[in-house]
Amino acid sequence: MPPTLTILHISTRLILGGSQENTVLSCEGQARLGHRVYLAFGPIYGPEGSLLDRVNAFRAADGKAIQTHVVPDLIREVNPARDLRAYRQLKALIAQIRPDVVHTHSSKAGIVGRAASWASFPRPATIHTIHGPPFMPIEGSPALRLKTRLLNTGYTLAEQFAAHRCHAIVSVADAMTQQFLARGIGTPGQYSTIRSGMEINPFLHAAPGEDRASVRARLGIAATDFVVGTVARLAEHKGHDDLLDALGDELRARPDWKLLWVGDGWWRERLMQRLESMELQGRIITTGLVEPQRVPGLIRAMDVLAHPSSREGLPRTVPQALLAGVCPVAYDVDGTREACINGQTGLLVPHADRAALHDAICRLFNDPDLRQSLANRGQDLCREAFSTERMVRDLDELYRKTLTHARAE
Repeated sequence: MPPTLTILHISTRLILGGSQENTVLSCEGQARLGHRVYLAFGPIYGPEGSLLDRVNAFRAADGKAIQTHVVPDLIREVNPARDLRAYRQLKALIAQIRPDVVHTHSSKAGIVGRAASWASFPRPATIHTIHGPPFMPIEGSPALRLKTRLLNTGYTLAEQFAAHRCHAIVSVADAMTQQFLARGIGTPGQYSTIRSGMEINPFLHAAPGEDRASVRARLGIAATDFVVGTVARLAEHKGHDDLLDALGDELRARPDWKLLWVGDGWWRERLMQRLESMELQGRIITTGLVEPQRVPGLIRAMDVLAHPSSREGLPRTVPQALLAGVCPVAYDVDGTREACINGQTGLLVPHADRAALHDAICRLFNDPDLRQSLANRGQDLCREAFSTERMVRDLDELYRKTLTHARAE
């Protein structure tokens, strides 16, 4: 029997989001294996919701819980004074827990957390997961393009610094490894690709009352309506504006077309105002923040999942849609193509190409057999590749290998 490990996960915020769900599922799976698991995160605030209740309610079969710690100064924004305090708070927590493994998630927690772990004695096996790129696309006005280049340079330098302060880097997509290595971040030997696991059964098998017909009836969606849905925070870079640009005319011309937006966020008020100015209020259904267990049913109510996001690691909503039997259309950014394989498990369009986004969705509207065949192939692909069990198993193997190297230093 392999020895039990003490594992500390560090995440910036425990909001409802893909990287946070990945982290919580990792914690739960590791606790079920018998490990002692700790989860540290910064203050939770805002309209995005929180996974804290789930973490606090979790108990493994042997009664083990996930021990949580709030790091008061671990915030998303760059703030040198608070970042230094967060570094000291994490160093103190590591000294208290004395973990075998420190596993950091997201950019800010990854930079501050790796620095704190690397400076600790004895030094834990230090691992970081790239859930998505911090680098922004270069677009917009000359002033905005200059600002973005400066920000990207700053992120690159910070990630280069942090890569020298960890033993291993996990990418949720091969594309993340390629992008980071191209920027001189880390060495090839540090990287492993481990897909972001998810609870797949609720997507494969509808719970009572969560089948397509029942959910559509609750939402007031007719059986003959064509529903284009998104599952994403109402936030910058998630592409809600692009979707309105692409489909505004179709929505006005086709009474049986509907948008279904699942999620909430800081851009809600602005997006609702835009919908009103476009006279599309009657063509959209917004759920606001929903419990995670409702997401499979809401995806099942869609005909097409649209994910025109500007930057992603590998968006969880794409394999989730495929598992639920729904065909995705997405921007070809980052690792999206590793689940949405163009012409095989969905349709990819170039980033920010609203015309191509419109044409792809119209193509799937006009060819129901195509969208079903793409979804069926995608379901077979994702069933194994994105299971939580596989992710937890792969992480456990990486931890033990990394710990052996770390102790030999």
